[in-house]
Amino acid sequence: MTDKKRFTEKTNQPTEESVQLFMGDNAWKRLMRFEEMLRERYALNREMRFPFGNADGWGFRYSHKKSLLLYVFFEEDGFCCTISINDAGAKKVEAMLEDLLPEIQTIWINRYPCGASGGWIHYSVVNDDELSDLIRLIGVKVKPQINP
Repeated sequence: MTDKKRFTEKTNQPTEESVQLFMGDNAWKRLMRFEEMLRERYALNREMRFPFGNADGWGFRYSHKKSLLLYVFFEEDGFCCTISINDAGAKKVEAMLEDLLPEIQTIWINRYPCGASGGWIHYSVVNDDELSDLIRLIGVKVKPQINP
């Protein structure tokens, strides 16, 4: 999945401060900008979780009410967004695919399949330009409840 180092020790839940140090200042600020973009659209809930195992490690689970929006896994000098999109959402992604950044298009085309046409995407964010496309993908999964 990734060659980047992650918080993978399940028995040692990281503090927010240790996550911030691990990710680095730029990546942490980028994550906080992304979180603010989510808060503008959803009644956002954030929980520290170790959901899938050692390959993914610790991350934030973001949800709106009871609906999962995405997981964000902490990486050294960055973070990775993991988003699941069902078959109905896949049709919406396909309809807007050409409007997304080429990197986002590639990650969608190479998604881990789930269902007939849906799947999981894992995207390591490297710059702020990618955040709005990720927000659009989340909007396919869960319609924004608050207008930005």
